[in-house]
Amino acid sequence: MNPKFPENFLWGGALAANQVEGAWNADGKGMSVADVAMYRSKVSVDDYKGHLEISKALIENAMQDDDIKKYPKRRGVNFYEYYKEDLALFAEMGFKVLRISIAWTRLFPTGEETEPNVAGVKYYRDLLTEMKRLHIEPIVTLSHYEMPLALSMKYNGWVARKVMDHFVRFCKVCFNAYKDLVKYWLTFNEIDSIDRHPFITAGIIPELCDGGNEEQAIYQALHHQFVASALVTKDCHEMIPGSQVGCMLTKLTTYPNTCNPLDVEATLKKNLHNYFYADVQIFGEYPVMIEKWFERKGIQIVMAPEDKAILKENTVDYLSFSYYMSLTESVDPELEKASGNTIMGVKNPYLPSSEWGWQIDPLGIKISLIELYDRYKKPMIIVENGVGAKDVVEADGSIHDPYRIKYFSAHFKQMKAAIDEGVELFGYTSWGPIDIISAGTSQMSKRYGFIYVDQDDDGDGTLKRSRKDSFYWYKKVIESNGADLD
Repeated sequence: MNPKFPENFLWGGALAANQVEGAWNADGKGMSVADVAMYRSKVSVDDYKGHLEISKALIENAMQDDDIKKYPKRRGVNFYEYYKEDLALFAEMGFKVLRISIAWTRLFPTGEETEPNVAGVKYYRDLLTEMKRLHIEPIVTLSHYEMPLALSMKYNGWVARKVMDHFVRFCKVCFNAYKDLVKYWLTFNEIDSIDRHPFITAGIIPELCDGGNEEQAIYQALHHQFVASALVTKDCHEMIPGSQVGCMLTKLTTYPNTCNPLDVEATLKKNLHNYFYADVQIFGEYPVMIEKWFERKGIQIVMAPEDKAILKENTVDYLSFSYYMSLTESVDPELEKASGNTIMGVKNPYLPSSEWGWQIDPLGIKISLIELYDRYKKPMIIVENGVGAKDVVEADGSIHDPYRIKYFSAHFKQMKAAIDEGVELFGYTSWGPIDIISAGTSQMSKRYGFIYVDQDDDGDGTLKRSRKDSFYWYKKVIESNGADLD
């Protein structure tokens, strides 16, 4: 078999505006839900129930609090000013592609303006133009955990159908402004995460939910996101001929903890629920089993008469997903739990764990690819994958991270094995290629990058960028198109 990946395979990295840019109130930008995310040194089991200590009063206090140490996403790693330097480093590695997101509040500070903020439109124009100059293909995420805070406070986020109109307007501005620079688009980052952290994903505040029924609010908001995604997909295809619009799934690969049929059934249902979010955007309809689940839960989705047709007629072109770890499922409530990407599961005794308790499973990425391609038969790209770790800067300034190289090498080999078995995988973007603020804990010490950023959890440091050993290793992987993985 050919040791290389397919010709023109898109190697690169992935970033989110709210975790890298900083400049949270510069040049007319408004506050987003990310700007009230507080620093936490760890994530507890209770945090994964989705509330993350969110309340209207807490948000109002955060809006008045200017202590930047409490809210690290406000400072990011100053990609807003450093983007040319950072893009040059990505180009040095040989990046073919870079996934970014556009902060809605840079263009529409409250989300309700009728005309965009000129400075915000110009910033992303400059960023994308520099990427084009460096021959780095952009993949642009339109909503990546950074919706306008004003829409959350006023409407309880995506629970209100009115928010759809504001989002569609924002997206049309993006398509019109950057149609000559962007071919690949993603609508919502990890849209399935809405039932794990509804505030971060959809601006939902529990106390603002009618009758306190947060679960009803979550799935009503999700429906609005589904319809908005379909409308935006239609607009993109019409406004940018040849454009490609994808959906994104958090691939929460889950195995039965035992061969007990009860564990197998619980796992089946958990995986089917995970697939549901991509099913709607790829097949254009709600799965029957999810509709029955809604009935049992007493969840009633209010739909406009045209919604089903909109979903059916405007499906996505490709599937993207994040993969960090696998989990197991059991009906035994006493088994030890393990953390993961915005979720908890039963610990797998056959797998090692990262410093943050995420279980490392390279074979799981192959299993995920085969499962997804068999189900959807759509071109795929992995848009998040990586391992968070604490890095040490040596006296001579070097950063040795063999653990990161080991992680990526093992996963890349399994990706190639899936391709050899027939999976249509056209690209891969690591999370994140430069050290950034953690999505879940807002830590800086949980580092993912090939590039070290001199900043600690309190925001102290010079922001100097330094190449880690993995920087040179990934450069060789890209140069050899995956043939050099050892």
